[in-house]
Amino acid sequence: MFKKPLLTVVAASAIAVATVGVAQARDQIRVVGSSTVFPFTTAVAEEFGKTTSFKTPIIESTGTGGGMKLFCAGVGVEHPDLTNASRRIKASEVEMCEKNGVVGITEMKVGFDGIVLANAKSAPTYRLTLRDVYLALAKDVPAPGTEGGAGNMIPNPNKTWKDVNSSLPAVKIEVLGPPPTSGTRDAFNELAIEGGCKTFAGNKAWKKADKKAYKSACRSIREDGAYVEAGENDNLIVQKLQANANALGVFGFSFLDQNSDVIKGAKIAKKAGASFYAPEFEAIAQGDYPISRSLFVYVKKAHIDAIPGIKEFITEYTSEKAWGDYGYLADKGLIPLPKKEREQYARDVRELRSLSLGS
Repeated sequence: MFKKPLLTVVAASAIAVATVGVAQARDQIRVVGSSTVFPFTTAVAEEFGKTTSFKTPIIESTGTGGGMKLFCAGVGVEHPDLTNASRRIKASEVEMCEKNGVVGITEMKVGFDGIVLANAKSAPTYRLTLRDVYLALAKDVPAPGTEGGAGNMIPNPNKTWKDVNSSLPAVKIEVLGPPPTSGTRDAFNELAIEGGCKTFAGNKAWKKADKKAYKSACRSIREDGAYVEAGENDNLIVQKLQANANALGVFGFSFLDQNSDVIKGAKIAKKAGASFYAPEFEAIAQGDYPISRSLFVYVKKAHIDAIPGIKEFITEYTSEKAWGDYGYLADKGLIPLPKKEREQYARDVRELRSLSLGS
């Protein structure tokens, strides 16, 4: 009766040895994931390639959701070693990883980023509350004369920005942004769309009564052409904004920072009567700009000893010369973490601390 467990252990050991053996055949780090984190990880990879004896890592922009699928698909040379994410990993993604044998993950929170609504420099500068953004882009909105809530939602009827708010221009609502696989889209839905949704009293009460239905309604983007899914290439959105002065685009602060000669960001307020903040470095770092989020990189611990250079690469990433207040990533538009938080994550990386979603 002891034969079957013994065979299982032997088989599992053989698979593990075979996997590591295959992984040793690759001598170049592979990273997938978020288009927002892509330029930061690329900068670290280029510095790493120039200053060490290891090959420059391959960095692919697949979107946060797409990167998680690739990262969690398994262990071995055919699977990536790290994934970039413009939101924290979901519990469902951790479960997907575990089902495929990816049971050891180290989390690196690498900095902050603002999500911007930007348009061409030649166009008017928008001043938008989160409620304005919600009323412009949500799939369903409160019926006129109501404060929302279950039974009081209608398909979004707003065609122009003036329909949303009489102080805004009579320009057709046309916003280019990322698809559902993007972490930027996830964060935008939560911070901006839901942020505006909950300014209606009926929706706040709805959240207490039926959180699932509220969340579904308050994070859904309209599908009637006002919001245009423009793929994972944020540079392409920037180009389209230059060609269409009436359109706005949704992407990370770093792309605005890098293209500030041709585009500008809308000023955003949390609610009516609150201060408007432009998407600027200090406003994001201090938490004043309403649409901001944390950025992450996840490391597959099973590949650490199999793929050369991973330890050294993540040590470079978490060095002060890279992600510090005056590091080269700040020059690329990354908003640094507070020093104490950087120190904690640097320790976690050195010790390869395993991810805990409860922490």
